[in-house]
Amino acid sequence: SSLQCLSNTIPLTDYFLGYEYSKEINKENFLGTKGELVMSYGSLMKQVWLGKRDVVEPSSFKSKLARFAPQFHGCHQHDAQELMSFLLDGIHEDLNRVRNRPYIEDRDCDGKSDESDAMEAWKNYLRRNKSLVVDLFQGQLRNTCVCLTCGHRNIRFEPFMYLSLPVTDSCISLRDCLDLYLQKDNLTGENQWYCEKCKEHRDATKKIDLWILPPILIFHLKRFKYDEHGKLGSKTSAVIEYPLQDWDLSGAIRSKVGDSGSNYDLYAVSNHIGGLGSGHYTAHALNRFDENWYEFNDSSVRQVDAETHIRRNSSAYLLFYNRSDDDMISVAHKKHVRRATPLIRRQSVNRPDLWPHAQVSDAQFRSYKRSSRYNISKNVAHSISEEEPNNGHHGDSKRTQDSDSYR
Repeated sequence: SSLQCLSNTIPLTDYFLGYEYSKEINKENFLGTKGELVMSYGSLMKQVWLGKRDVVEPSSFKSKLARFAPQFHGCHQHDAQELMSFLLDGIHEDLNRVRNRPYIEDRDCDGKSDESDAMEAWKNYLRRNKSLVVDLFQGQLRNTCVCLTCGHRNIRFEPFMYLSLPVTDSCISLRDCLDLYLQKDNLTGENQWYCEKCKEHRDATKKIDLWILPPILIFHLKRFKYDEHGKLGSKTSAVIEYPLQDWDLSGAIRSKVGDSGSNYDLYAVSNHIGGLGSGHYTAHALNRFDENWYEFNDSSVRQVDAETHIRRNSSAYLLFYNRSDDDMISVAHKKHVRRATPLIRRQSVNRPDLWPHAQVSDAQFRSYKRSSRYNISKNVAHSISEEEPNNGHHGDSKRTQDSDSYR
């Protein structure tokens, strides 16, 4: 089900179908698979979208995956979120455009200049991590801890690839789960926080805020409960309502430059049906050509009504949203033209104008709209540019922005 959801992530799939990505593979990265995993995934996507078979068994991809992640070996059921996380991490490491990662020490902030601190943290992150996965899936959180004894405040800006949300019986909607995730927590007892000012563990509060959201926003609902020993104990089947279109998250974003362009549409869902011992995964996905929803259940596929089967259910486990801002871009004299293809900014350290912190309030940043008119057989990523050299020079700062885009 995770593969179905990722397969229906248009800019990710188009990258593997229309671009010679092999030249971006980082075979020197010891955290990657020397390109084996990403090549296998790319081959699978071509079988799914360009092949002639009605049903594709990902047996070859599974064997390759199990070589690097033995936990996925065999025919036992595995966690869909764990597979998605490992796969996206693996794709990122295989395609990481940073060849020599510098050591960068984490920097604590005091809240006096959050906007600049957030940009500095993102710059440092890009010095070690630059890939399609970063550009598509990764956003930024603000993590604030406050000592309840001396009042010392510690702030860190951290990247995220998906949000794991708690689910309780009081949660009715996905926004309820998100609000619960964003609530202030008390750190007491065994969870006390080490205060740098007091030089000892103290009771404290911890607060997570959304700072920058990515163009592809993934939610993981924590339906499975674990006991104090880390063993799986139970599953909650609370019925949660999920927005299908135009979910406005601007009110949840704390960055002052990130409070616009934050509407999201649901396009894929990974479902876990049943209990702990006899569960089964299915997927729902919005087709890019006819704009209809389909259910994928092993080799069976059927069209379903979103209002009936998707908006409210007790089995959704992973939810995939894409930024749904209008694909109109501003030109001179306040005229507008419609963009023919999705545009995802290709970030680099020396181009802060392409970072989400500078672009999220601009309609040009990561504009992405699903369109049944788009032909995936075209070379959809032809304008991806070469990355800046690693010899200390920062390249030509006069390059056009389109040369730093996935189109």
